[in-house]
Amino acid sequence: MIVTGQAEKGEHMDNMTDKQFKTILEMVDMILDGCKDLEEAKAGVKEIMLDKKFGTAGNEMVIEEFMTGREVSVLSFVDGKTIKTMTSAQDHKRAGDGDTGLNTGGMGTFSPSPFYTKEVEEFCEKYVYQATVDAMAAEGRPFKGVIFFGLMLTEDGPKVLEYNARFGDPEAQVVLPRMKNDILEVMEACIDGTLDQVDLQFEDNAAVCVVLASEGYPVSYEKGFPITGLEEFKKHEGYYCFHAGTKFNGDQIVTNGGRVLGVTAKGKDLKEARANAYAATEWVNFKNKYMRRDIGKAIDEA
Repeated sequence: MIVTGQAEKGEHMDNMTDKQFKTILEMVDMILDGCKDLEEAKAGVKEIMLDKKFGTAGNEMVIEEFMTGREVSVLSFVDGKTIKTMTSAQDHKRAGDGDTGLNTGGMGTFSPSPFYTKEVEEFCEKYVYQATVDAMAAEGRPFKGVIFFGLMLTEDGPKVLEYNARFGDPEAQVVLPRMKNDILEVMEACIDGTLDQVDLQFEDNAAVCVVLASEGYPVSYEKGFPITGLEEFKKHEGYYCFHAGTKFNGDQIVTNGGRVLGVTAKGKDLKEARANAYAATEWVNFKNKYMRRDIGKAIDEA
């Protein structure tokens, strides 16, 4: 909701609930040196929008719902009319253990998410997934490809946080290794509009990915360090090493970015997959290697 106009501003402020005002409270708190409650937040909005403390910069205010809950990612294949969802995954965005530090592109994932229950899936199938594909087609822009659904499981039910027209990274690193189908055949079905004929299947197991990063990521870090131990992955079934920030320096693979490698392992369940993934991280070494030590911590809370 975008609030504009003198009368409208006053009317919206009077009718807003505490839940609607949580986001505004945070914003006004940053601007006006602290607000303790809803009334102070309302007074802050009045100061910005009606009293023009910041001039025309306060002419409009965007009000967004403040949501809390667990985040779940669901990738899907789409052929313009049919959608086939993949297995669920859960990411870890913060750089440090305990979800501390700066946001990153993702420090690790696990799949499936134990919080993405059958009830949640049925709700999203009815109100989110097919509805999204149908709406795009109705607008004259049918979509073919991969849609990433970023969901939040709130007290009021599942809600869509974001869409992406791509595979998620590092979500794909735990989803695709569990897919039984030939991915090229699925992609061809998306192009040809025959996805309804594909029986998309996933293994009845689990996968965990731990990202090996350069120490200092996502701010500043050194690169160009030789990486050793990559040959070990060829010796073990169900273990994968996905390259992100690497390059060749002659015949030697060296670090070349913040997130360097994604180490993925499968297991019969999430706890086994997590143990396998962390064991595999010890195979790989480079000078400023850094990783979170608590990827999959939510597994223990399920």
